[in-house]
Amino acid sequence: MAAIVRDNKDRSRFELDVGSEVAFANYRLTPSAVIITHTETPRALRGRGIGSELVKGALDLIRRDGRKVIAGCGFVVDYLDRHPEDADLVA
Repeated sequence: MAAIVRDNKDRSRFELDVGSEVAFANYRLTPSAVIITHTETPRALRGRGIGSELVKGALDLIRRDGRKVIAGCGFVVDYLDRHPEDADLVA
């Protein structure tokens, strides 16, 4: 089952619900790009690929909106290094 990541514009973050927990990626917008500044996965969910699902879903939303991404968070930098198929999104 594909993870459903939503853009919570009021909180400037992408969110992924996992049971009663929420993993999120904070962002700032520029005219053409989304800067992902921080990702957070609840401690109980770490090591299960939740962070990667979150980033993949966020990148899908960014692509859909015709924007680029700037990785301002080490986790996103590492994700992009491991997923060259998303290199076209990098600003």
